[in-house]
Amino acid sequence: MQKQPGKLAFVSAFAALYVVWGSTYLGIRLAIESIPPFLMAGTRYFTAGLIMYAVARAQGANPTGWREWRTALIVGACLILGGNGGVTMSEKYIDSGLAALMVSSVPIYMTGLAWMSGHSPRPRPIAWIGLIGGIAGVATLVLPEIHWTSGESHKTQTGMLILLCSSFIWSAGSLYSRGAKNASSPFLGAGQQMICGGALLMLAGLATRELHGFDVHQMTWTSINAWIYLVLVGAIVGFGAYIWLLRHCDPAKVSTYAFVNPIVAVILGVLFAGERLSSRVVFAGALIIGSVALVILADQIKIRSAPPAAAAVAEAD
Repeated sequence: MQKQPGKLAFVSAFAALYVVWGSTYLGIRLAIESIPPFLMAGTRYFTAGLIMYAVARAQGANPTGWREWRTALIVGACLILGGNGGVTMSEKYIDSGLAALMVSSVPIYMTGLAWMSGHSPRPRPIAWIGLIGGIAGVATLVLPEIHWTSGESHKTQTGMLILLCSSFIWSAGSLYSRGAKNASSPFLGAGQQMICGGALLMLAGLATRELHGFDVHQMTWTSINAWIYLVLVGAIVGFGAYIWLLRHCDPAKVSTYAFVNPIVAVILGVLFAGERLSSRVVFAGALIIGSVALVILADQIKIRSAPPAAAAVAEAD
């Protein structure tokens, strides 16, 4: 019989999940101050992927075939290139805390997409309240920034529109990965996805001529240290804690990162990056986070109210 992990292990894993993943938004902002966005994100994920892949193989994970690598390429394109690449690029235009609030709406996208694509039944009434509230929160953030003018307002609009697209791509990729042929080892599969996504991000950096005018000697130590943090702590420790918790803890508790991360990101942005919060952003953020909580709660109510066999299938998904 496998020994249940101790309380300290759970506390440490949740601290990593909440603080580490929430802190990556500030880390991205600091890293791209002197490193081009796509190249920064690409080298970050490619390096982290190689490390995670090597560790998984050293621990006995079996090598995979072309079908698993094909899945890794598609998922990496959606989650790493389209999702995180969009977040990284958006932070050239908007604050890290605002980016985190926009990204926290991903569970809203996923619930809607899963229903419309036939992957899940019609949302429960409480989930509909969450969906409508989440959409209203995003609209509160985005609509006042839509102007046909240049300047600071135009930059904010650009960053938000990038995030709307990247959040949709991330959600679609997440849904695809649930039914695709993945590696039997989650750590090996994650390493494959990061390798593929990181390579695609680097190609995007080359295609957009990010190397043009980039001088490696102009990189600041702040950006370099932020890059190292994003590789070793953000990608490996944060994701490792997430995978571990999924195996040892109630998924409802693990999913709380979706509305804790943006709070951490906002606080860190205000304290260390001089970011400011307007009353509109605070209201919209509270609306989005509360709506995400309702959607997650509705999903767990559905699982617990189902017959034991059906609940087991839902948990396995």
